[in-house]
Amino acid sequence: MILIIDYGMSNLRSVRHALHYLGAEACITDSPRDINRARALVLPGDGAFGPAMENLGAGGWLEPIYDAIARGVPFLGICLGMQLLFDSSEEMGEHRGLGILRGCVKKFPSDVGKIPQIGWNELRVRNSSKFLQGVPDGVYAYFVHSYYCEAHDAEVVAAQTEYGISYASVIESGNVWGAQFHPEKSGHDGLRMLRNFLELVNVHNLSRD
Repeated sequence: MILIIDYGMSNLRSVRHALHYLGAEACITDSPRDINRARALVLPGDGAFGPAMENLGAGGWLEPIYDAIARGVPFLGICLGMQLLFDSSEEMGEHRGLGILRGCVKKFPSDVGKIPQIGWNELRVRNSSKFLQGVPDGVYAYFVHSYYCEAHDAEVVAAQTEYGISYASVIESGNVWGAQFHPEKSGHDGLRMLRNFLELVNVHNLSRD
């Protein structure tokens, strides 16, 4: 079972629909206890960083998430879910993140153009990526965000995107993946990325059997 974490933020059902379309058994859960039976975890989200972290803490999600990642359970963060993986964010003040990845979340400079960035933008592949296997360099994906991830470790950046500045749009570190865009809303190529994730989940679980 792939569990989609419901911590009070939006963008849950579109992710579940995409995973079901690809033939995966996926469900939305608001109970951290369910993590123990998860074959993989997906953390989506639209909204603000600070309230999202408050919800994760108040809902009892933090320790189960850390434990699952430490056990090697495949984990995918989407949009805000990717940002939460980093150390901190400057959105509406200073907020601590999950700290799974080193780096911070910053607001786009005012001179980049319209904020938030809403629409299609290009992915430039930087490092070998299992999540992007079979996805061509320069493919377009659908973004909605006002803040971007500044990763301190260049090796975890699988793809970058330009929007006035260059920023990490796909991250990959061990059993942790993140997409700043919405793969479930990014057409055929976005579905290919989610299919790659499902294949990684299968490989992981076969290796544990």
